[in-house]
Amino acid sequence: MPTQATAPTAGSDLMVRAEQVHKSFGPLEVLKGIDLEVRAGEVCCLLGPSGSGKSTFLRCINHLEKIDAGRIWVDGDLIGYRERGGKLHEMRDREVAAQRRAIGMVFQRFNLFPHMTVLGNVTEAPLLLRQEKKAQARERAAELLERVGLGDKLGAYPGQLSGGQQQRVAIARALAMRPKLMLFDEPTSALDPELVGEVLDTMKDLARDGMTMIVVTHEIGFAREVGDHLVFMDGGVVVEQGDPREVIAAPKHERTQAFLAKVL
Repeated sequence: MPTQATAPTAGSDLMVRAEQVHKSFGPLEVLKGIDLEVRAGEVCCLLGPSGSGKSTFLRCINHLEKIDAGRIWVDGDLIGYRERGGKLHEMRDREVAAQRRAIGMVFQRFNLFPHMTVLGNVTEAPLLLRQEKKAQARERAAELLERVGLGDKLGAYPGQLSGGQQQRVAIARALAMRPKLMLFDEPTSALDPELVGEVLDTMKDLARDGMTMIVVTHEIGFAREVGDHLVFMDGGVVVEQGDPREVIAAPKHERTQAFLAKVL
């Protein structure tokens, strides 16, 4: 159970704050005390080898994985728990679901509904979860699909699209819920190399528009160009963090140096 900590102060520009986040799967301790702060409008890139805990931490931010200790706040709200009398109590599923509506997530795999059109995939959640009117949801979806370069694919089905196009639909679907925070879990890792650029370009546009983003990625060029903050993780801990250009050009920790030497 998370331990007591101090919540972000009112008026803070912190969008995400994590304090001493721990997570284990059985005897395997995956996260060993993660501290992280991401300010509103920032792009934070998480780098590290496979098994370092990056994706697990990302899933903890929206309570897809329950943490064993520590706390995570998003926009000042404690995620997954409420505090009463100095003790934390886990929220009900519907309360957690309500929190998740403000946190968009894009996975490695696109997870689109194959039996629905592109337009249907993007309008489904706003209709069901936000109770938007159908005309409003369709108009918003069409605008988002135009924004990600798929304005001519509204009637297409996922099976008729390339992997890069499907991932851009997944991004539009997440944006349709009007999130305050976007989480990306290696969004280009399942794509053929020639399709990676179109997805990264969409993410760059989001960054230029001021969307707060946490991105688990191996795309060093994206981190260098777009990131405001870079966090290198290994073995369930934050090894090094700072300005992406500085960390990439001159990493201070030998573990970061060894990792970047292999991927650059």
